[in-house]
Amino acid sequence: MEKAIKRYMPIFVLPTFCAFILGFIIPFIMGIWLSFCKFTTVTDAKFVGLSNYIEAFKDTVFRHSFWYTALFAVVSLVVINVIAFALAMALTQKMRGTNIFRTIFFMPNLIGGIVLGYIWQLIFNGILARYNTALGLNEWYGFWGLIILVSWQQIGYMMIIYIAGLQSIPGDVVEAAQIDGASRLQRLFKVTIPMMMPSITICMFLSITNGFKLFDQNLSLTAGEPSKMSEMMALNIFNTFYGRTGWEGVGQAKAVIFFVIVVAIGMLQLRATRSKEVQQ
Repeated sequence: MEKAIKRYMPIFVLPTFCAFILGFIIPFIMGIWLSFCKFTTVTDAKFVGLSNYIEAFKDTVFRHSFWYTALFAVVSLVVINVIAFALAMALTQKMRGTNIFRTIFFMPNLIGGIVLGYIWQLIFNGILARYNTALGLNEWYGFWGLIILVSWQQIGYMMIIYIAGLQSIPGDVVEAAQIDGASRLQRLFKVTIPMMMPSITICMFLSITNGFKLFDQNLSLTAGEPSKMSEMMALNIFNTFYGRTGWEGVGQAKAVIFFVIVVAIGMLQLRATRSKEVQQ
């Protein structure tokens, strides 16, 4: 039976592999090629060398969106993971209703980003109207609005991962530290967090990549207002490609730059956190 399964395994994998080639590999290669071309459709692409990349780097709005996105990714990374870890610690204690609280905290993750953006836009503008201002009048209102929105959406998801990590820590290790006289803080920083590093690696990777790739919440909450000052990289690429006639190649070049940045940062983060993982 096992030999038959191994024999026909390539046949079972073939449909998924073909879908991966057609849906990802071919469009990815075409996207890289088009980033070196001037085009309006893929059939009239004309090679122009590095001019699209030069225009992308000369675009001050694109450069601003990079630093704005980087700051957002760092702040959201810290806020989401600190609160999610604290909630996970609280909800793994012996207390009633932990399953209900876990469900409640996880539920915002099930709501789409566009819907969340419009809901929180109404909330924020309702509050700011009391002070004769609005979300779209200040880029930092939009920044902190996005931090609150994304944190509210993602904390519950990260909390579930941290809970799984906490429950995988051997109880005898914690008991041994307690018997040795380690305080609660010492047990947290010397035992719990080192043993939790695989979960921390996953959560940090998801947080930082999601922070850089954020699009739909940014579109619905601020749409880049005021004057594209709250425009993040994904939204800037979208507006360049679809909102500026003749700039399709520049938009594609920005997308390639964006891909390289996200992959590089993700790999650096994985390398930094995995080096601190310990074997249980």
